[in-house]
Amino acid sequence: MIQSTEFPSFESSAPQPVARIDAPLLASVDGWGINVATMSDAIKAITDAAGRGEGCAVFTLNLDHLVKLRRDAKFRSAYRSARFVTADGAPVARIARAQSPGIERTTGADLVLPLALAAAEQGLPVYLFGSEPGVLGRAGRRLVENTEGRLSIAGSEAPAMGFDPESAAADAAIDRIAASGARICFLALGAPKQELLAARAVARGAPVVFVCIGAALDFLAGSQTRAPRFLQNNGLEWIWRLATNPRRLATRYAQCALLLARLTFTTPEGRSNTTG
Repeated sequence: MIQSTEFPSFESSAPQPVARIDAPLLASVDGWGINVATMSDAIKAITDAAGRGEGCAVFTLNLDHLVKLRRDAKFRSAYRSARFVTADGAPVARIARAQSPGIERTTGADLVLPLALAAAEQGLPVYLFGSEPGVLGRAGRRLVENTEGRLSIAGSEAPAMGFDPESAAADAAIDRIAASGARICFLALGAPKQELLAARAVARGAPVVFVCIGAALDFLAGSQTRAPRFLQNNGLEWIWRLATNPRRLATRYAQCALLLARLTFTTPEGRSNTTG
C-alpha cells in the first residue's frame, strides 16, 4: 500500500465527504461524493430544481479538483455546498463505477448543449457568466441556434480580469444574475473560482441553479478546440490538452498523475484510506 509520506506535495489531510448532497450518494472518490449517475439524470435534477425556483450548485468532480481539494480549504468548503456532483474525467468515472456500475462520465462541456435544450423546452431562462465578451456572444448565439431560437438568455457577463469570487463585485454579480429572471446560470470561470462563486450565490439565496462548466463556452464559441471524439471516448482527452498547452498544464497533469496512482493503490474502490 502506498503511504502518504510518498506524496509530500499534498499538503492537507484527506478531505471529508461532501455534506450538502441531497440525492442518494452513489460513490465516493478520495472522500468526495458523487450523486448523479448519468447525463440524463443531471439534466433532470437541474431542470427540476430550476423549475421549482431553488438555488443550488452543480459541480463536476475531476482529478484536478481532487488535487485542489487537498490543498484549498475554501474550495473544500465550496464543494460541501454542492447539491449535485457528477463524475467528470475518465479516472474519476472509472473509480466511481467500481462502487456504482451505472455511473457515466458527465463533464461540464458535454452538459451545456443538452441542458440548454431542456431549459428551452421547459421555458427556463439561462445566464452566461465567465470567459470573455466575444466568447459569450458567440456561445450564446450557438446555444440559441441549437435550440431553434427557443432558448431565453436572460443575460451574459464577462467579469473583469482578476475577478475575485469572494468580493463585493461578486456579490453584485450574483444579485444581477438573481434579478435577471434566469433559472440556470452557466459559470465558466475555471476551478476553483466558479465553485467558490456558486457556493457564495447559494449562501446568498439566489434562486438560480449554478452549473460549473469550465471552458465549455470557449469550446462552443470556437475559441478553444476540444479533443477529437475518439480521444474523449477513450479517456485520452488529457493528451490533446497537454499537447496544445504544455506550459500551463504540464505541472497540473503531473500532480493529477501522482494522485491517481495514490487512489489506484489504496482501496479497491479508489477511496483514499490514508491521512494525506
